[in-house]
Amino acid sequence: MSDLSPLDLNLRHLRALSVVIARGSMSRAAETVGLSQPALTQGLAKLERALDVRLLTRQPDGVRPTEAGQVLAERADRAFHHIAEAARQAGRSGFARPERLVTATQLRAFLALADAGSFTAAARATGLSQPGLHAAVRDLEQICAVPIVERQGRGVVLTRAGRRLARGARLARSEIASALAELRPGAGGDLNRITVGAMPLSRAVLLPRAVAGMVAEEPGFVVDIVDGAWRELVEPLRDGVIDVMVGALRDEVSADLVQRPLLEDRLMVVGRKGHPLAGVARPSREALAAYPWVIGRPGSPLRLLWQTLFADGPTPAAPVECGSVTAIRGILRQSDLLTLLSRDQVALEIEAGVLTPIGPSLSQTSRTIGLTTRADWRPTPTQAQFLARLEQAAASIQENE
Repeated sequence: MSDLSPLDLNLRHLRALSVVIARGSMSRAAETVGLSQPALTQGLAKLERALDVRLLTRQPDGVRPTEAGQVLAERADRAFHHIAEAARQAGRSGFARPERLVTATQLRAFLALADAGSFTAAARATGLSQPGLHAAVRDLEQICAVPIVERQGRGVVLTRAGRRLARGARLARSEIASALAELRPGAGGDLNRITVGAMPLSRAVLLPRAVAGMVAEEPGFVVDIVDGAWRELVEPLRDGVIDVMVGALRDEVSADLVQRPLLEDRLMVVGRKGHPLAGVARPSREALAAYPWVIGRPGSPLRLLWQTLFADGPTPAAPVECGSVTAIRGILRQSDLLTLLSRDQVALEIEAGVLTPIGPSLSQTSRTIGLTTRADWRPTPTQAQFLARLEQAAASIQENE
């Protein structure tokens, strides 16, 4: 099972597992899924061999799931729900249950094409032939009853229906991957991991502290960190490419997302060492407005807090809009520009005497730092353990302020 990937499993056998558990009988389940009883028995035995785990126990009154079987069936049901919902949104399928027709080979080929952008590159990535890829896409288009890709130059792009189907396929793959991780906890590798979308503040102290603790406690667990701003990370989160975002929370999010606060972060004005305002204990708003600023991108929490800071007075010039803390620190060191940042984000520069706080921390410029996940996301036990690590790190930071 070490090299087993989610879409190596036979989706028909995964569907059959849930039916067997629901019906409590191999013979009754065989009728439901349209297989002979011997074929169903062989298929589930093959699934058990692939996973190296017992999924069902045979009893005089029928069959019962093992704990592993129940875990796999629940995750598989969620995976098929994602596929069904994606197919429904993608087009007016002529099939009542399109998720029953999709195969793992079709999904693997389609996602490779979606990621690679051409049949040639997708064929190299998967080892499938280009005719096989074309056939898989055609089959999916027949199931959805709409085009899901269209040619553009030498490559292809997904249609709107294709993007919806790709999202459902990725979420389904993620659910099956989570099942595999739960069936062999502590194994590490590609299955036992979490992918974190890290917004600027979380990279300074919060996330490193949680990662260090998790690595020490669970050395086989992998934390994959993807840097970006909120708007760069939210669609990968919805696609299942990212499991959780860590950073400043938004005032409102759509119903498919859930936010969990961790701590309140107060900002301060920061400038270079030797800035004309560096020796002023409490510079006035007018004094702060006399210098140019580096501000966040439109709609970002930093931008909104900066606007609040100068809402009742003169608005300073803001010649630089930037979401990169690394770039901001470099700009401040070489100019008289000011910005709003958390102390954690510039702690090393302040300690080194390169940057300095301008006045005290600003109580009216606090922002909530926390987690953003998909509303229907169910973390694996080790993923939940990592989230608990983040909460512990946040509590420690808050206590020491």
